[in-house]
Amino acid sequence: MPLIKTVELSKTYRLDETYIHALTDINLSIEQGEFVAITGPSGSGKSTLLHILGCIDKPTSGKIFIKDMETSRMSGKAMTGLRLRELGFVFQHFYLLPALSAYENIELPMKEAGIPRGERKKRIMELLDEVGLRERARHMPGQLSGGEQQRVAIVRALANDPPLILADEPTGELDSASGRHTLELLTRINQEYEKTIIVVTHDDSIAKSAMRIIRLQDGRVVSDVR
Repeated sequence: MPLIKTVELSKTYRLDETYIHALTDINLSIEQGEFVAITGPSGSGKSTLLHILGCIDKPTSGKIFIKDMETSRMSGKAMTGLRLRELGFVFQHFYLLPALSAYENIELPMKEAGIPRGERKKRIMELLDEVGLRERARHMPGQLSGGEQQRVAIVRALANDPPLILADEPTGELDSASGRHTLELLTRINQEYEKTIIVVTHDDSIAKSAMRIIRLQDGRVVSDVR
C-alpha cells in the first residue's frame, strides 16, 4: 500500500470571474521511504500540490489518500489530528516563533499531540544532538544563523516522529554552505530514519539527490523519473 496516493486530483481557484486551474488530473503514488523532488517553473502548481498532500488545503475534485485514509473527505478537525500524527513540515522561511527558544519551538507540536513532558525533553535533546544544536537549545531564533534556524525547523518537523516530511523550498533562504548542510540532513533523515521526504524545490542539487523527480508544468505532471 502506498503512503500517498492521488486520483484525478485537481484544484481550481476563482479570481473574480476568472477560474485558475492550479492542478489538473494529478495521479501519483508515493511509497514509504521515497525521497521525491517536485520541480517546475514558478506558477506550475508545486506548492499547491504540496499543501494538498500536507492536508493544509483540499482539492476541488479528485481524491487523496494518506495510508488508507481519504483526506479529501476529512473534517478540519480530523485533518489537524492527521497533520500532528503523520506529517512534518519544513518551510523556506522557517516560521519559528521569535518569542520562543529553539527548544520551545520544537516542543509546540509535541504539546499539541499530548506527549508527556519527560518524553518531550528526552526526544528534543536527542534530536538537537543529531543536528549539532544541543548547546543552542535555549537560544532565541534571532540568535541563530539561517542554517541553524532551518535545522531547528527540521527537528520540529521530526518531533512527533511522523512517517512523512514535506519541505517547501527548504534551501531558498540559505547560503550555499547552509543549503548543502540542509540537503545532507534531509538525505540522512530519509536514509537513517526511513522517513518519506517530499521536497518542492528550484535547487538542482536537491533534485539530483532525490530518488525521484516529478516535474509539473501548468498544473500537470509532465514527467516522473525514478
